[in-house]
Amino acid sequence: MLARLSSLTDLPLIGVGGVGSAEQAYAKIRAGASAVQLYTALVYGGVSLAGEIARGLNALLARDGFANVADVVGTGRSDWL
Repeated sequence: MLARLSSLTDLPLIGVGGVGSAEQAYAKIRAGASAVQLYTALVYGGVSLAGEIARGLNALLARDGFANVADVVGTGRSDWL
């Protein structure tokens, strides 16, 4: 749904639900999210989870050759459409 909505609008979107790892956050960003929300995962992972996800995102960005998160937003939309 996020990818579809992202392809229809230029509004910033927030990826919510099921974000508990860098890979899950990266998938939401690639689908078109400009930001992701951590909520339930913080209860189980604690406040250190945000740092873990940030470090993981840095590794994923480097792996895929992106300079920053903004460059990734929406790059995977066609994977889900």
